Amino acid sequence: MCFSATASFSAGAALLIIGTVTVRRARRRAELPFALIPVLFGIQQLIEGAIRLTFPDKAPLLNTVLTVIYSVFSHVLWPIYVPIAVLLLEPIPWRRRVLLAIAFVGGAVGLYLLYFIVSLPIVSQVQGGHIAYVSPHFYAAVVMLLYVLGTCVSMLFSSHSRVRLFGLAAFVAFVGAYVFYAVWLISVWCFFAAVLSVIVLLHFPRRPPTSQLRSPAV
Repeated sequence: MCFSATASFSAGAALLIIGTVTVRRARRRAELPFALIPVLFGIQQLIEGAIRLTFPDKAPLLNTVLTVIYSVFSHVLWPIYVPIAVLLLEPIPWRRRVLLAIAFVGGAVGLYLLYFIVSLPIVSQVQGGHIAYVSPHFYAAVVMLLYVLGTCVSMLFSSHSRVRLFGLAAFVAFVGAYVFYAVWLISVWCFFAAVLSVIVLLHFPRRPPTSQLRSPAV
């Protein structure tokens, strides 16, 4: 996270462990994309920890490469990936239609932001002791609203209570990060969302031991 490399590395390692458990608990292939969310957040946090170590001017080329990779996660992956992952979990037709529409919107936002990442690369800087990602195109009101629609609001249309809980928590975290950490919004919100992704584990209950699944002998 923007606060320290240690925080990012610690969160990343913990999320990789939690994500591994979550993936192991998934019962169907359609559940895997949602189960992988903590793993992806874990990788993203490890990348940001590495970015932190490139300051001040210790490895400018590595900083540029890692910033681009981190930005692909934060700007492109999440608005596309989240609604699709939620859609694959959803059994109710009308909710699936809504999620499909949001997935198209998220895809458009992700591709729009990808264009700017390529044409006007995002720069990471230390400001006030925290990492700020200079990304003016992200802060356009319409873009930000559609981004939140894909990353947070999409989960509120799920019929699964734990998925909705994650969506609500992520939305509150986004608003809080915007109000209190606007300059460092991207870094702070991604960190909070990463930590909150442990809620994904709650969606996948622990499987009972094999012995409990067997019928008692007559």
